[in-house]
Amino acid sequence: MTESAPVVTGAAVRCVPAVPSWVSLMAGDLESATDFYGRLLGWTFSRGPDRWGPYVRALAGGVAVAGLSGATDLQLPVAWTAYFGTEDADMVSERVRARGGTVAIGPLGFDAGRLAIAADRAGAPFGIWEGDRERGAVLHTLPGAPVWIELRTPDAFDSALFYGGVFGWDDRPAGEFDVRFEHERVVLRTAGRSVAALVTSTDPEARPSWNVYFSVPDADATVELADRLGADVLGEVRDSPYGRVADLRDPQGGRFSVLGPR
Repeated sequence: MTESAPVVTGAAVRCVPAVPSWVSLMAGDLESATDFYGRLLGWTFSRGPDRWGPYVRALAGGVAVAGLSGATDLQLPVAWTAYFGTEDADMVSERVRARGGTVAIGPLGFDAGRLAIAADRAGAPFGIWEGDRERGAVLHTLPGAPVWIELRTPDAFDSALFYGGVFGWDDRPAGEFDVRFEHERVVLRTAGRSVAALVTSTDPEARPSWNVYFSVPDADATVELADRLGADVLGEVRDSPYGRVADLRDPQGGRFSVLGPR
Protein backbone atom coordinates (compact mmCIF):
# COMPACT_ATOMS: atom_id res chain seq x y z
CA MET A 1 0.00 0.00 0.00
CA THR A 2 1.33 3.45 -0.97
CA GLU A 3 0.23 6.82 0.40
CA SER A 4 1.34 10.30 -0.56
CA ALA A 5 3.36 12.03 2.14
CA PRO A 6 3.15 15.71 3.00
CA VAL A 7 6.53 16.51 1.48
CA VAL A 8 6.68 20.15 0.38
CA THR A 9 9.33 22.69 -0.52
CA GLY A 10 9.16 26.45 -0.67
CA ALA A 11 5.83 27.82 0.52
CA ALA A 12 4.29 25.14 2.70
CA VAL A 13 1.57 24.60 5.23
CA ARG A 14 2.28 24.25 8.93
CA CYS A 15 1.92 21.07 10.94
CA VAL A 16 -0.53 22.11 13.68
CA PRO A 17 -0.69 19.56 16.52
CA ALA A 18 -4.07 17.81 16.94
CA VAL A 19 -5.57 19.67 13.96
CA PRO A 20 -6.18 18.52 10.35
CA SER A 21 -3.01 19.79 8.63
CA TRP A 22 -2.74 18.04 5.26
CA VAL A 23 -4.73 15.94 2.78
CA SER A 24 -3.67 13.49 0.09
CA LEU A 25 -5.38 11.73 -2.79
CA MET A 26 -4.53 8.26 -4.01
CA ALA A 27 -5.62 8.31 -7.67
CA GLY A 28 -5.60 5.57 -10.25
CA ASP A 29 -4.57 7.98 -13.03
CA LEU A 30 -2.52 10.88 -11.70
CA GLU A 31 -2.58 12.89 -14.94
CA SER A 32 -6.39 12.74 -15.10
CA ALA A 33 -6.66 13.67 -11.42
CA THR A 34 -4.46 16.76 -11.78
CA ASP A 35 -6.40 17.84 -14.86
CA PHE A 36 -9.73 17.52 -13.02
CA TYR A 37 -8.74 19.20 -9.75
CA GLY A 38 -6.63 21.82 -11.46
CA ARG A 39 -9.58 22.95 -13.58
CA LEU A 40 -12.09 22.63 -10.73
CA LEU A 41 -10.18 24.28 -7.86
CA GLY A 42 -7.66 26.38 -9.78
CA TRP A 43 -4.70 24.40 -8.48
CA THR A 44 -1.31 24.30 -10.13
CA PHE A 45 1.10 21.44 -9.52
CA SER A 46 4.75 20.77 -8.86
CA ARG A 47 6.46 17.42 -8.91
CA GLY A 48 7.37 15.84 -5.60
CA PRO A 49 9.52 12.89 -4.57
CA ASP A 50 8.57 9.74 -6.45
CA ARG A 51 10.28 7.12 -4.29
CA TRP A 52 6.94 5.28 -3.90
CA GLY A 53 5.45 6.16 -7.27
CA PRO A 54 4.37 9.30 -9.13
CA TYR A 55 3.57 12.16 -6.76
CA VAL A 56 2.75 15.87 -7.13
CA ARG A 57 1.97 18.75 -4.80
CA ALA A 58 -1.15 20.83 -5.42
CA LEU A 59 -0.58 24.57 -5.05
CA ALA A 60 -3.22 27.16 -4.15
CA GLY A 61 -1.92 30.70 -4.43
CA GLY A 62 1.59 29.30 -4.58
CA VAL A 63 1.24 27.35 -1.32
CA ALA A 64 1.28 23.54 -1.29
CA VAL A 65 -2.07 22.43 0.17
CA ALA A 66 -2.43 18.77 -0.88
CA GLY A 67 -0.57 15.80 -2.29
CA LEU A 68 -1.71 13.57 -5.14
CA SER A 69 -0.24 10.14 -5.85
CA GLY A 70 -0.68 7.70 -8.68
CA ALA A 71 -1.62 4.25 -7.44
CA THR A 72 0.86 1.49 -8.12
CA ASP A 73 -1.67 -1.15 -7.05
CA LEU A 74 -4.94 -1.13 -8.98
CA GLN A 75 -6.71 -2.74 -6.01
CA LEU A 76 -6.43 0.47 -3.97
CA PRO A 77 -9.55 2.63 -3.81
CA VAL A 78 -9.39 6.21 -5.05
CA ALA A 79 -9.78 8.23 -1.87
CA TRP A 80 -8.76 11.37 -0.01
CA THR A 81 -6.97 10.97 3.32
CA ALA A 82 -6.87 13.66 6.01
CA TYR A 83 -3.77 14.00 8.19
CA PHE A 84 -3.74 15.31 11.76
CA GLY A 85 -0.65 17.14 12.98
CA THR A 86 1.26 15.97 16.01
CA GLU A 87 4.42 16.70 18.00
CA ASP A 88 5.26 12.98 18.18
CA ALA A 89 4.05 10.48 15.56
CA ASP A 90 5.39 7.50 17.51
CA MET A 91 3.53 8.45 20.67
CA VAL A 92 0.27 9.08 18.79
CA SER A 93 0.60 5.75 16.97
CA GLU A 94 0.89 3.98 20.31
CA ARG A 95 -2.21 5.81 21.55
CA VAL A 96 -4.10 4.67 18.44
CA ARG A 97 -3.28 1.02 19.18
CA ALA A 98 -4.02 1.38 22.90
CA ARG A 99 -7.50 2.71 22.11
CA GLY A 100 -8.48 -0.05 19.69
CA GLY A 101 -7.37 1.49 16.41
CA THR A 102 -4.79 0.17 13.98
CA VAL A 103 -1.64 1.58 12.40
CA ALA A 104 -1.16 0.26 8.87
CA ILE A 105 1.96 2.20 7.84
CA GLY A 106 4.75 3.82 9.82
CA PRO A 107 5.66 5.99 11.44
CA LEU A 108 8.16 6.55 8.64
CA GLY A 109 10.63 9.37 8.14
CA PHE A 110 10.30 11.80 5.21
CA ASP A 111 11.85 15.10 4.24
CA ALA A 112 8.90 16.88 5.84
CA GLY A 113 8.94 14.89 9.06
CA ARG A 114 7.34 11.62 10.10
CA LEU A 115 4.18 10.02 8.76
CA ALA A 116 1.82 7.21 9.72
CA ILE A 117 -1.42 5.89 8.25
CA ALA A 118 -3.95 4.60 10.78
CA ALA A 119 -7.61 3.71 11.23
CA ASP A 120 -9.84 4.44 14.20
CA ARG A 121 -11.70 1.68 16.02
CA ALA A 122 -14.69 2.05 13.67
CA GLY A 123 -12.37 1.55 10.67
CA ALA A 124 -12.13 5.13 9.32
CA PRO A 125 -8.65 5.78 7.82
CA PHE A 126 -6.68 8.89 8.77
CA GLY A 127 -3.10 10.12 8.66
CA ILE A 128 -0.65 11.28 11.32
CA TRP A 129 1.95 13.89 10.44
CA GLU A 130 4.83 15.12 12.58
CA GLY A 131 6.35 18.12 10.82
CA ASP A 132 7.40 21.77 11.07
CA ARG A 133 5.20 23.43 13.69
CA GLU A 134 6.75 26.90 13.47
CA ARG A 135 6.67 27.94 9.81
CA GLY A 136 4.09 27.97 7.06
CA ALA A 137 0.46 28.90 6.58
CA VAL A 138 -2.35 27.21 8.48
CA LEU A 139 -4.11 24.92 6.01
CA HIS A 140 -7.76 25.74 6.71
CA THR A 141 -7.23 29.50 6.29
CA LEU A 142 -6.17 29.32 2.62
CA PRO A 143 -8.58 29.84 -0.33
CA GLY A 144 -8.80 26.70 -2.46
CA ALA A 145 -7.44 24.53 0.36
CA PRO A 146 -9.18 21.97 2.58
CA VAL A 147 -11.18 24.08 4.99
CA TRP A 148 -13.10 21.42 6.91
CA ILE A 149 -13.15 17.66 7.41
CA GLU A 150 -16.08 15.61 8.68
CA LEU A 151 -16.15 12.06 9.99
CA ARG A 152 -19.23 10.02 9.13
CA THR A 153 -19.32 7.08 11.52
CA PRO A 154 -21.78 4.85 13.41
CA ASP A 155 -21.13 6.56 16.80
CA ALA A 156 -19.81 10.11 16.71
CA PHE A 157 -19.48 10.36 20.49
CA ASP A 158 -17.38 7.20 20.75
CA SER A 159 -15.20 8.45 17.89
CA ALA A 160 -14.79 11.83 19.60
CA LEU A 161 -13.52 10.06 22.71
CA PHE A 162 -11.08 8.09 20.53
CA TYR A 163 -9.63 11.09 18.70
CA GLY A 164 -9.69 13.27 21.80
CA GLY A 165 -7.62 10.67 23.64
CA VAL A 166 -5.25 10.05 20.73
CA PHE A 167 -4.50 13.73 20.12
CA GLY A 168 -4.97 15.00 23.67
CA TRP A 169 -7.64 17.57 22.95
CA ASP A 170 -8.51 17.89 26.65
CA ASP A 171 -4.90 17.92 27.84
CA ARG A 172 -3.82 21.09 26.06
CA PRO A 173 -3.77 24.65 27.40
CA ALA A 174 -7.17 26.09 28.31
CA GLY A 175 -8.87 27.66 25.33
CA GLU A 176 -6.62 26.02 22.72
CA PHE A 177 -9.31 23.50 21.72
CA ASP A 178 -13.04 23.55 22.14
CA VAL A 179 -15.07 20.38 21.51
CA ARG A 180 -18.81 20.98 21.48
CA PHE A 181 -22.03 19.43 20.23
CA GLU A 182 -23.82 21.66 17.74
CA HIS A 183 -25.98 21.21 14.65
CA GLU A 184 -26.18 17.43 15.28
CA ARG A 185 -22.37 17.19 15.19
CA VAL A 186 -19.44 16.93 17.56
CA VAL A 187 -17.38 19.93 16.42
CA LEU A 188 -13.69 20.66 17.00
CA ARG A 189 -12.80 24.35 17.18
CA THR A 190 -9.36 25.90 17.45
CA ALA A 191 -8.12 29.49 17.16
CA GLY A 192 -11.73 30.65 16.88
CA ARG A 193 -12.51 28.47 13.84
CA SER A 194 -14.42 25.21 13.38
CA VAL A 195 -12.03 22.80 11.63
CA ALA A 196 -13.56 19.32 11.95
CA ALA A 197 -16.76 17.55 12.90
CA LEU A 198 -17.91 14.03 13.72
CA VAL A 199 -21.39 12.96 12.64
CA THR A 200 -23.34 9.82 13.45
CA SER A 201 -24.27 8.23 10.13
CA THR A 202 -27.75 6.77 9.69
CA ASP A 203 -26.69 4.63 6.74
CA PRO A 204 -25.75 1.13 7.98
CA GLU A 205 -24.07 0.35 4.65
CA ALA A 206 -21.82 3.42 4.67
CA ARG A 207 -18.15 2.82 5.40
CA PRO A 208 -16.84 5.08 8.20
CA SER A 209 -14.66 7.76 6.63
CA TRP A 210 -13.39 11.30 6.90
CA ASN A 211 -14.75 13.55 4.16
CA VAL A 212 -12.66 16.51 2.94
CA TYR A 213 -14.29 19.88 2.15
CA PHE A 214 -12.47 22.30 -0.14
CA SER A 215 -12.96 26.04 0.07
CA VAL A 216 -14.52 27.56 -3.07
CA PRO A 217 -15.83 31.07 -3.79
CA ASP A 218 -19.17 29.80 -5.17
CA ALA A 219 -20.41 26.28 -4.41
CA ASP A 220 -23.16 26.35 -7.05
CA ALA A 221 -20.81 27.42 -9.83
CA THR A 222 -18.23 24.86 -8.71
CA VAL A 223 -20.81 22.07 -8.85
CA GLU A 224 -21.85 23.10 -12.38
CA LEU A 225 -18.21 23.00 -13.45
CA ALA A 226 -17.64 19.64 -11.72
CA ASP A 227 -20.58 18.18 -13.62
CA ARG A 228 -19.12 19.40 -16.92
CA LEU A 229 -15.77 17.87 -15.99
CA GLY A 230 -17.33 14.46 -15.48
CA ALA A 231 -17.84 14.33 -11.71
CA ASP A 232 -20.91 12.85 -10.06
CA VAL A 233 -22.99 15.33 -8.07
CA LEU A 234 -24.27 13.52 -4.97
CA GLY A 235 -27.45 15.36 -4.09
CA GLU A 236 -28.37 19.02 -4.14
CA VAL A 237 -26.21 22.00 -3.29
CA ARG A 238 -27.49 23.01 0.14
CA ASP A 239 -27.11 25.55 2.91
CA SER A 240 -25.49 24.40 6.14
CA PRO A 241 -24.57 26.18 9.37
CA TYR A 242 -21.02 26.48 7.99
CA GLY A 243 -21.77 27.67 4.46
CA ARG A 244 -23.14 26.37 1.18
CA VAL A 245 -22.02 22.80 0.56
CA ALA A 246 -22.18 20.03 -2.02
CA ASP A 247 -20.95 16.43 -2.11
CA LEU A 248 -19.13 15.19 -5.22
CA ARG A 249 -17.38 12.14 -6.61
CA ASP A 250 -14.51 12.80 -8.99
CA PRO A 251 -14.32 10.92 -12.33
CA GLN A 252 -12.16 8.20 -10.76
CA GLY A 253 -14.46 7.67 -7.77
CA GLY A 254 -12.84 9.81 -5.07
CA ARG A 255 -15.44 11.45 -2.83
CA PHE A 256 -15.04 15.02 -1.58
CA SER A 257 -17.12 18.09 -0.85
CA VAL A 258 -16.95 21.81 -1.54
CA LEU A 259 -17.83 24.59 0.87
CA GLY A 260 -18.57 28.16 -0.15
CA PRO A 261 -20.23 31.22 1.36
CA ARG A 262 -24.02 31.41 1.57
